[in-house]
Amino acid sequence: MIALVQRVSQARVEVAGEVAGAIDHGLLVLVCAEPADTPAQATRLVDKLLKLRIFGDDAGKMNRSVQDVGGGLLLVSQFTLAADTRAGNRPSFTGAAPAALGRALYEETLRLARERHPLVQAGEFGADMQVHLVNDGPVTIPLTLR
Repeated sequence: MIALVQRVSQARVEVAGEVAGAIDHGLLVLVCAEPADTPAQATRLVDKLLKLRIFGDDAGKMNRSVQDVGGGLLLVSQFTLAADTRAGNRPSFTGAAPAALGRALYEETLRLARERHPLVQAGEFGADMQVHLVNDGPVTIPLTLR
């Protein structure tokens, strides 16, 4: 799986003008499944997200996790993270999982996150979404879990 993690002071995702999910401080995570991914990658992703120490401690060092600071998680599916731009000017998305697998792994990631963290919000798989965020720092971290 591929994820793009952004530390935010606030974020929301809208579908057809309606808020589908919103958080105050926490992590906005764009999530993409790849064809060979299994539920094991979803588990590893949730483990990493909950333990990733990218929030400041009292000394200003990135030493705290989203769990430590009581932040939210906003998970948004985004197959375009698998874009291949090596040839030509139009990205290829063959590196993304087929829709059925992508949906299943996204939903598994959500299920696991909700099981282990009190504040988890989400976008809508396959929908045309508008994502609004205030990146805190800015801090943006790419993750690839294979």
